[in-house]
Amino acid sequence: MKLKWHHRLTTIIRPHLYDNAAVIPLKLLLISTKIDIISFNIVSFFSTIVPDFYYLKELIAIYPIFHLNLPIVPKKHLLDNVPLTQQHQLERLLENRRVFNLKNCELNIYENYQEASQIPISFNDFVITSMVRGKKVMHIFDDSPFDYLPGETMIIPAQQAMKIDFPTSSQLNPTQCLALAIDRKYIKDTLEFLNRYYQEYDEAYSWELRFNQYHFPNDPEIAETVNKIVRICTSGDLSKNILVDLSMKELLIRLLQTQKLSQYACTSKEQGNHTRLHFVLKYIHDNLSEKISIELLCKKAYLGRNQFFKWFKEQCGISPVEYITLERIKMAKKLMSDMRYDMRTISNACGFSDVNYFIRVFKKIEGITPSTYQSLLRLGQPLII
Repeated sequence: MKLKWHHRLTTIIRPHLYDNAAVIPLKLLLISTKIDIISFNIVSFFSTIVPDFYYLKELIAIYPIFHLNLPIVPKKHLLDNVPLTQQHQLERLLENRRVFNLKNCELNIYENYQEASQIPISFNDFVITSMVRGKKVMHIFDDSPFDYLPGETMIIPAQQAMKIDFPTSSQLNPTQCLALAIDRKYIKDTLEFLNRYYQEYDEAYSWELRFNQYHFPNDPEIAETVNKIVRICTSGDLSKNILVDLSMKELLIRLLQTQKLSQYACTSKEQGNHTRLHFVLKYIHDNLSEKISIELLCKKAYLGRNQFFKWFKEQCGISPVEYITLERIKMAKKLMSDMRYDMRTISNACGFSDVNYFIRVFKKIEGITPSTYQSLLRLGQPLII
């Protein structure tokens, strides 16, 4: 069966691959060839007709026939595919729910197969949610509505009311989202442990969940940890309660580190001398265009090299070298929105002495080359930055 629909799609698409004027909406292709999008693996399919195909976003940039209007997310930041509910097992088309109960958590897999708006929902416990496929529009905390897309995660406090729109959901294009509800005592015990054993004596920051930043893009570590939790929860492993507890602690720590790093980075300009971490981050942000010496950062933090790396990793979840590189790539993406700049100019402005090294680093982090990223911007493709 798979070979039949591969053949039908290939027959339709191949003649148009090099026609820049051709526009073939993907959904119409699926409908016209009677393919159920639930079983359609876009990456697998295009690998069969484009030998050098790495990921869908590369194809969109090279061949403008695919006007999908999808968010372009680095592949490593997306969650693994979670199998959809078999059609004969669906209980409802709106907010169909599968539940996996463990000792300290509950994994919910929500699926929507029809458009809807202003659907109310809340949870009795603290929840970490991650989008797998589709699109939601979130109404929460009296903030302006915002799109919630694959490659993104939210943290939501217990009993928090929210409303959700599903503007693109259909049986051909379902929305799927994970919601991991975690026992409040487990959260409390974990935070107390972190504050007792991993608190810097000179830092005013304490380990706690803050909901002023509750929506953020995944990094590779968060995505992999969520994937691990899903694999454990849905498995038949007799020791899964122990395994998922360890993974949940890791996920909580990574989310707390992400929040902390974001908060300190945002306030480093105004509070450059408030804490040691503020001071170090401010220096990094002020000197991204220049060579940043690790030895100088160690001196500014009044720590030896080994102590500095250990301290920075504990505080931020990544090494200082990784942080500098990520900030430079973030700066490069902002500069790339101005089409007047070429890659060499952008590379130099972001502290990369060699443009080829910049291209390699950019592709390693983002999954696509800088030129492809700029092409996507030019095509007007929505990007998660």
